[in-house]
Amino acid sequence: MVQIENEFGSFGDDKNYLHYLVQLARRYLGNDIVLYTTDGGTTNTLKNGAILQDDVFAAVDFSTGDDPWPIFRLQKKYNLPGKSAPLSAEFYTGWLTHWGESIATTDASSTAKALKSILCRNGSAVLYMAHGGTNFGFYNGANTGQTEYEYKADLTSYDYDAPIKEHGDVHNPKYKALRRVIHECTGTPLHPLPADIERASYGLVKLQKVASFFDIFDKICDPLKVAVSEQPLSMELTGQMFGFLLYVSEYQGKGPYSILSIPKVHDRAQVFVSCSLDDVRNQIYAGVIERWSSKTLQIPTLNCSSNIRLSILVENMGRVNYGPYIFDQKGILSTVEIDGVTLHHWKMYPLSFNLLENLSKFQPIQQITDARASKVSSHGGSQNKLRDLSFYLNGKSEEPEFYEGHFHIDSNSTVKDTFISFRGWNKGVAFVNNFNIGRFWPVTGPQCALYVPAPILRSGDNIVV
Repeated sequence: MVQIENEFGSFGDDKNYLHYLVQLARRYLGNDIVLYTTDGGTTNTLKNGAILQDDVFAAVDFSTGDDPWPIFRLQKKYNLPGKSAPLSAEFYTGWLTHWGESIATTDASSTAKALKSILCRNGSAVLYMAHGGTNFGFYNGANTGQTEYEYKADLTSYDYDAPIKEHGDVHNPKYKALRRVIHECTGTPLHPLPADIERASYGLVKLQKVASFFDIFDKICDPLKVAVSEQPLSMELTGQMFGFLLYVSEYQGKGPYSILSIPKVHDRAQVFVSCSLDDVRNQIYAGVIERWSSKTLQIPTLNCSSNIRLSILVENMGRVNYGPYIFDQKGILSTVEIDGVTLHHWKMYPLSFNLLENLSKFQPIQQITDARASKVSSHGGSQNKLRDLSFYLNGKSEEPEFYEGHFHIDSNSTVKDTFISFRGWNKGVAFVNNFNIGRFWPVTGPQCALYVPAPILRSGDNIVV
């Protein structure tokens, strides 16, 4: 089976486009396959998304717990006679979680009961998800509410409360309940469960500040990729599809402070000011403008003999992947105003994090241990063997900074999965041996620990940035 489109009926009804996809699939894949679409189980979505005349099977999806059989009867109307096997192409075993929410969970017995109502009457289901896994790197998705400003980014974890957990374990009530239902309804024999995947605690890692962002931003930006424009460009137009983009312009300061306005920023902007003739390292943090909250910021006027340099570090926090705002460009998508005056002459610096293992060679900083060292609490239980990080703050800094730490894995021991705990930290991105394990944001929650699979680790020295 090869799926032609996914929930297209929720967005449009362009049959020429759908027919073209069918022709393309047949040309390359031949006729010995079943082509299919998936749409929500309503008349409108199926009418828009199904392509009956091309002999493409129309599957449906719907909320777990809904009575499936009226939806399957509707599904038959959008398939050829005798070719409407009742299929729930997205049977939701759990649900996703956004930053700032409680972890989404669904009851094992009610999920199993819903699956039984399909399978034991000769229906079929695709488990979404059987295993959710992890949104490594910058690859998490996002959703919106009624407006595009009601933006909610997915967590790094995509555990989804699925029967196979993020870290691969199956010894849980939901896995066992769904497994019993599949056995009961289909006669598939039950085999012994595999053992849980072993995890290890590698202890506390002390991180040392090795550089401030503006100390080394020229080292993590390719000068050949810097874009220049009268108005701010979207991230996509600069070729920066994921991660961060730094926007820089200048203005003349008047009065004790100014009001910065960015009506449309996707998704989170950290704002800094400095005198334009000063070293770029001498930045003053002014605050944050976020897609989902205030679009204005009061920034201090500096006593400069020159213009004031305005630096805006914008983070793409993940693209919207369902709903009316699915065309989700990133970066600054409007004019930028200071006290009502539009700023021009922008430079945009795309940032790359490919060389972070060489950080200490860029700009080593002698770290002074502060009495207010922030320690992260230890979590070493059998459920979560978490690594704890400890870092020292040399005074309070709002500027993004790079910290580096090392831990050793004995060559005689097997390298095992682990978790890194970020309790007590604010917001950032973590790299283990130059692999981006994702974003952390425990101050917002609910996720405080990031999964580190064993293949990322190695015997001997391991580097956390």
